[in-house]
Amino acid sequence: MGRQLGKMLVSAGIVTEQQLHEGLERQRIHKGKLGDNLEALGYVQDSDLVRLLRQIPPPPVRVEDTGLELSFIADLVTKHIVFMSEFTLVDVEERIKLPASIVDASVEMLRRGKIVEVLSAEGYATSTYRFRITELGRKRAQDLLDICRYVGPAPVPLDVYHTMVVTQSINGIPLDEGVLRKAYSHLVIEDNFFSRLGPAIASGKSLFMYGPSGNGKTALAENIKAMLPDTILIPYAIIVMGQIVNIFDPVTHELAETGYPPDELDQRWVVTKRPVVVVGGELTARMLDLDFNSIAKYYEAPLQMKANNGLFIIDDFGRQQIEPRAFLNRWIFPLEKRVDFINLHTGIKIQIPFDLFVIFATNLEPAELVDEAFLRRIRYKIKVDRPSTEQFEAIFRKVCDRNGIAFEPQVFERLMGHYRKSGVKLAACHPRDIVDHIIDNSRYKHRGVRMTEEAIDAAWENYFVEPGQHNA
Repeated sequence: MGRQLGKMLVSAGIVTEQQLHEGLERQRIHKGKLGDNLEALGYVQDSDLVRLLRQIPPPPVRVEDTGLELSFIADLVTKHIVFMSEFTLVDVEERIKLPASIVDASVEMLRRGKIVEVLSAEGYATSTYRFRITELGRKRAQDLLDICRYVGPAPVPLDVYHTMVVTQSINGIPLDEGVLRKAYSHLVIEDNFFSRLGPAIASGKSLFMYGPSGNGKTALAENIKAMLPDTILIPYAIIVMGQIVNIFDPVTHELAETGYPPDELDQRWVVTKRPVVVVGGELTARMLDLDFNSIAKYYEAPLQMKANNGLFIIDDFGRQQIEPRAFLNRWIFPLEKRVDFINLHTGIKIQIPFDLFVIFATNLEPAELVDEAFLRRIRYKIKVDRPSTEQFEAIFRKVCDRNGIAFEPQVFERLMGHYRKSGVKLAACHPRDIVDHIIDNSRYKHRGVRMTEEAIDAAWENYFVEPGQHNA
């Protein structure tokens, strides 16, 4: 990633090749980000980096600006219009997300090739024309669909996508303790835990959270989303070696207010919030590779590619369908170098950006899952342990308050007696679950929700079926 940023700085005329070389050498010795090292050498100012990294892709004016061949655009238009009885240039613009000048050039190529014909016109300008596809055009479209059934917005080249990922890096999230405490205000967290968690999140690198289940590892990880700054740009699709890779996924990517007028932004890019991908036991090795659809003849991006510039949470790590060591061996290089290598179905290996804040959350002992070499590559390791009695009471009070239930100290003491007698260990999730039992029972009996000894006893019996056997 650093070298990619360096190329951008050189291309923009902000630093020379020699200054970049010195910056990379200083980074090798002192670590940290390339921008910080160049700034320490006096070669760049923070304003230079902000200006460079806030660039947005402008709408292409000429075909050359798209990074695509005119014939490719014309073929994509052909696949779109075969599903339309009649169309205008505006109809095509909306579908392939390219401006009128480029659409006009592609449709003109199709007219000359007798793929489309003019039905009517309300004036001399082509913008007033109505077109339809010819029989020759339908045959051409079918041939194209047999090769690749991608019918969507025009893709952007891989190198353009790579550059954009670098400019939007999750590395070095601007964060202070006030933001951190606000994001976790609904949780009970010790002060010294903030001092460990804050730098880990701000690094944007990787984090290994471990400890007994039910104590908030997943909640801590998922709440980082509230602290992710800004919006990012994601292309609908990219093209590499003539192959289409679909990236934008409505399930993963949450649309955001653009803030950019349409005439200032290349419409092949979507403005989204920083993505958050959460995977659990369903994770397989295949999900981390390009998924080639043999029927549609194009690719779906792997999960880590969809999560670029965002958060990737591996929940319940160690219980995936892929062996932990195999998974870790697969990601040792990407975690360190910030790039990944994946294969096309043709056997060609391509390099993609790997800009993720990766969080491993597990209730297994780290030594059972990973070796020392891998742990060295994970910047931060934090244990999320069971709550103390005082913390457990604070959590219980918060849960009661959130549900509009009066907290009764004497009833809580009865609950703690159950714990002491049975040997069941405290867990941060218990207050939520026990209060839910109280609420369910009260609704079933059509009476007000109250924290009573009877309600606590019933909740205990229903939650811990056989006391003493739920110590995990």
